[in-house]
Amino acid sequence: MESSTLDKKDVYRWGVFTAVGVAVGYVAVLLANVRHFYTDDTESQYAPLWVMLGRYLREGRIPALAPEHWMAGNYAIEEAGLLNPPQLLIDLIAPSVDNLVVYATVVKLLFAIVLGLGVFRICLAYGAKAPWAAAAGVALPFSGWLLFFDEASWYTAFTGTAWLVHAWASAVRYARGRSGPLPVFVFLYLAISVQYVFPAVEAGLMIGAVAVGEVIYRRRGMGFGSPRALGGAMVSAFGFLPWVKRRPTVEQQGWGPSLRLLGVAAFAALAGAATYLPSAFSAKVTWRGTAQINNDQFLTVPWSESLNAGLPSTMPAFSSWWGYVQPLPMVYIAWFLIPALAFIDWRRAKENWQEFSGIALFAVAALMWTAGPGTIGPLRWPARVLPMLALGLLVLVCVLLGRYADFANWRRRGVAGGVLVALLLIRTYSADPHRLPWHLVAAAAVALLGALVVWLGNVKGAAAACAVLIASVVPIAFVQVFAVQPTPMSWNLPESRAAMKAKFPEFAGTTLQLADRALIQPGEKNLDGAYGSLVFGNYAKDLEKTYVSGYTPNGHYWFGEMICMRWDTSVCPDAYRRVFATEPSTGRTLVDLMQVDRVVLQRALYPDAGNQPAPTGWKWVDYPGHEKFIAVLEREDGPISTRNGRVADAHDVTATSVAESDMTSRVRVNSEDGGRVVFARLGWPGYRATLDGRDIPFKVVAKTFVAVDIPAGTRNGDLELTWRPPGWKLGGLALLLGILGAGVFQWWYVRGRRDELTDAPAAEQVDAAPDLADAIR
Repeated sequence: MESSTLDKKDVYRWGVFTAVGVAVGYVAVLLANVRHFYTDDTESQYAPLWVMLGRYLREGRIPALAPEHWMAGNYAIEEAGLLNPPQLLIDLIAPSVDNLVVYATVVKLLFAIVLGLGVFRICLAYGAKAPWAAAAGVALPFSGWLLFFDEASWYTAFTGTAWLVHAWASAVRYARGRSGPLPVFVFLYLAISVQYVFPAVEAGLMIGAVAVGEVIYRRRGMGFGSPRALGGAMVSAFGFLPWVKRRPTVEQQGWGPSLRLLGVAAFAALAGAATYLPSAFSAKVTWRGTAQINNDQFLTVPWSESLNAGLPSTMPAFSSWWGYVQPLPMVYIAWFLIPALAFIDWRRAKENWQEFSGIALFAVAALMWTAGPGTIGPLRWPARVLPMLALGLLVLVCVLLGRYADFANWRRRGVAGGVLVALLLIRTYSADPHRLPWHLVAAAAVALLGALVVWLGNVKGAAAACAVLIASVVPIAFVQVFAVQPTPMSWNLPESRAAMKAKFPEFAGTTLQLADRALIQPGEKNLDGAYGSLVFGNYAKDLEKTYVSGYTPNGHYWFGEMICMRWDTSVCPDAYRRVFATEPSTGRTLVDLMQVDRVVLQRALYPDAGNQPAPTGWKWVDYPGHEKFIAVLEREDGPISTRNGRVADAHDVTATSVAESDMTSRVRVNSEDGGRVVFARLGWPGYRATLDGRDIPFKVVAKTFVAVDIPAGTRNGDLELTWRPPGWKLGGLALLLGILGAGVFQWWYVRGRRDELTDAPAAEQVDAAPDLADAIR
């Protein structure tokens, strides 16, 4: 049954059920843990980043670089989504919202609904009935890895998946002539431009699977495996040979729609290249480094864990942060996924397997990826692909059910379903033998729910059965989240920005904090404790304070080594000595070269802070109410971060700041014998220096600070140091070409549909006109 023949009212009705089901599931999760969607990276990285980027955008600043943020200031290579329009809208709204828990939850709910409706569309595109499509759409957002990681923490992975599923649905519709290329292009671009590489690569994998699947689908009439099919394949492969006189055309071979789909996808990837070129050209100075392929067991998932996908109590066994047996149901997909296999009419499904071969190809590819290698360039931790495995398997099963569900002979099929449930129980018990009673309860619940669904399918029909499937997602999500409280992932950062600001010290200027997050005791993770005095991750952005440190997965390697700072802003105990040490070539301390106004020391890391003499030029300053957690050093002669732009040191040069912005420093320079100007700017790739309009070379001091040599005899020279994201011109051109290419495909598509309408009889034109309008949309 093709989706184009579905009753539109039925589709809209079940689409609404999908959205409502996801929303009700979110409410259930919040009842189990009101902060579930504001945990780990969301609270420490993403939500504060939204606030900062929104402030910059409102001020008219391009938030690509914030030099004073140092460790995490290159937002062209962070997960900021600077070229993703929906993300920019989220950023713009963020500074106006006080409660970040509420804001993050609402944002994620909207994307969860987008995700659910995208899965719904995929199933419809492959011909599933609307009720089964809705069951898949509601189930996926509450599958294990998505619910406990991507939705709870790794926001960009989640949003990328939400756009990817719509790209998949639109790709199938385009390949089968039911829609145009623009939706494919737009959704692929949105998935790519979230600025997180996994969705981009997964989208490419999906498009490849769909393209191959559509070739198989269109050539099904040749009967794969027959001599005729073999001959056709040989003609396709060796058609250039002189003895083949009559080659079939691309369309006759069934390649045409797939080639057009690949063309549109290529232009989407070209447009999306602008997002990743800065990262690629900056990789050599970051922690991640250049491309590498390694294998280890960390977060690699054995294929046998797929048999844990159907029992809600599953606690899989593979290596991660918490040892070997996991405290979260990471591999769970849906309770009905595996038992439902017993209620599919496989004989009928076999007759039309080519139609959904692309789904199977995608699922198999995802399954292989989850097992390793552990690192492929920037792609690490294969378990991150578990949502793709869940997507492929859930869509495949629900499409099969939506087309070939068979509740007849329920006794025989029920026995087969019971055997599958028993296999789930055995596999889940073998992975986590210490929770046997909980696994027995879960297996009994699955068996009872399955019996209810089968009975309803026989008596009331598919709609009633699917309604139970959708409703069952809600209590299972509640129980799963409630059972793992307190969550092992939360930083427990404050949620009210007004409360944060009221409690925190008034730290103006640029602050360097030397602290270790591991030293915070559980009872101190609140505003009355450490979070009233210390910042970790991107917490300073919530406070609208300027801190040297920040959350970054792409930190500058040499800067991090210089002051032993890690991704979450934590430092080693030797950091204090290092930052007040003298850099040999300038004779200035690192805090001078960084133009730091204040150094905050965590008392748990430095117990003697405040009881020892202050470094030369510094003094200990008391901040009443905060003495328990911090000791504060400030400059005796006041802040230096605003004195002379970002000129940190001028040797044998008179350097006076003329104009300063995030990406440009203009300085008036004079030097009789030649000298050097060192800037308080981190040496990211992308800088360019000019003197009186002429390019001059620059270098990096201590592998960290940008420096420019001034020629002898320079008088009133106009020195301009400018940074642009490396590859920005190439990226802009790629973006433009991608959009133009998509426009050409759209024009080609519309012209072809108009030609079809012109050539068709009048009665057929009337019937086809709505389809054309729908395709253009």
